Amino acid sequence: MRTVVVGAGAAGAIIAARLTEHRSDPVLLLEAGPDYGSEIPADLADGTRNSLTAHDWGLTHRPTSSLPPFPLPRGRVVGGSSAVNTCIALRGQPEDYDEWADRGLNGWSWAECLPAFKRLERDLDFGDRPHHGSDGPLPVRRHKASELVPWQAGFLDACERSGLPACEDTNAPHATGYGCHAMNKIEGRRISAAEAWLTPEVRSREHLTLVADTLVHRVRIDGDRVLGVEVSQDGETRNIDADRVVLCGGAFGTLGLLLRSGIGPKAELDRMGVTCVRDVPAVGSRLLDHPGCALFFRPKADAQFDPLHPLIQTVALIREEGAIRNTLQLQAGSCIPTKWGAIRGVSLMMSVCKPHSVGRARFKSADPLEKPTITSNFYRDPRDLALAVEGLGFLSQLADSPALKGLGWGFYPTQFAARREWLLRRWIPVACDSGYHPCGTVPMGEATDDRGRIDGLEALTIADASLFPTIPASNIHIPTLMVGERFGAWLSGIA
Repeated sequence: MRTVVVGAGAAGAIIAARLTEHRSDPVLLLEAGPDYGSEIPADLADGTRNSLTAHDWGLTHRPTSSLPPFPLPRGRVVGGSSAVNTCIALRGQPEDYDEWADRGLNGWSWAECLPAFKRLERDLDFGDRPHHGSDGPLPVRRHKASELVPWQAGFLDACERSGLPACEDTNAPHATGYGCHAMNKIEGRRISAAEAWLTPEVRSREHLTLVADTLVHRVRIDGDRVLGVEVSQDGETRNIDADRVVLCGGAFGTLGLLLRSGIGPKAELDRMGVTCVRDVPAVGSRLLDHPGCALFFRPKADAQFDPLHPLIQTVALIREEGAIRNTLQLQAGSCIPTKWGAIRGVSLMMSVCKPHSVGRARFKSADPLEKPTITSNFYRDPRDLALAVEGLGFLSQLADSPALKGLGWGFYPTQFAARREWLLRRWIPVACDSGYHPCGTVPMGEATDDRGRIDGLEALTIADASLFPTIPASNIHIPTLMVGERFGAWLSGIA
């Protein structure tokens, strides 16, 4: 059986590695971006900040109706967004996955997902604990106190003075409070899914072929069965036959492939000029993401600011009284990165963990080169705005603590605005952005079954973050790796 895996990102890299681990069936892994093997460019190796432009799909989104399009970085390279992100290795909480099981999705409870979380990680701090792994491909560690730059150390000091509980392991079940982030970087080097799973040993397997710089146009379908994919490479379009196709293109890539293949809402397909193969209304019906906002500060002393400081090292997880999970994620930003380089400044960042507002991604046509129009609709639900106001208000209090007050003074928004709820309610919708965690465009239980299959269509599996039925209360990198681990085992027939 020949399997074609589309997308060599967080999920696809794992699935290709796992499919060839115990079986000799041929696997073809296709990636639209370049493949560098072990010769990693500097922007991909640098785990202290995101790579924003050199290996990006060039997508934009409108955070709210009051804002123009903002960049929405997504990795176009072997490793996908795991090769360009901030290396935050949060799992989310048990309630996030029990919520999936409660929606009728068989096999997706916390207890059933935990073995995959453990299998994928090599936790260098807590690998001996029952809820962690010690010999997985991905190294995870937390910065030591001696490694923290001044703004990060000051953030933890401010959190302690505020009365928040300390948290040594933010990946422990039900963890809350402040501490050093779990991160998949070693001595500042990003360890992407490509580096962790597509090792030289894995790449040398005769039955695994990785082909980069190849854009997949659509899935070829005859009746109720998938035949393969149509791709373009070196300016030529050709067909690749397959016994099975696995889509791992992410929230936007997988969505676009399905629509161009005639799978989605019939009215949407008609508008795009695509013949409807399967009328699936839930495909592209919503987009999930974490809305964020930040307070910005100018450093008071040049000695306390270095544009080469790691962007993020610490975190505070806030749980409202009576809530079953964390509701806000707070972080300190040691620099302000832009596509032109870091500018002189620091920040205190906030994101809403379980937003109620949902967005939408739409494609105008079936042109495989066309980028989606993305409207995130952040803070449209008043509950999200209320949480954001609360989060920025708390950050304003942290900024007044001795450790942070001595390092920087606020300039955006003004200190006057940051201390007044009514002004924050007006300011947030015109000054917010994405947490860069898009997911849920092809949700399990609605668009697919609990194994990523479209009803009535054989030999096609969706296996990436587009499947998330709800968004975890954390960054989605590690949850996406977990999905890759689980589908890798299922598709291999070993679980």
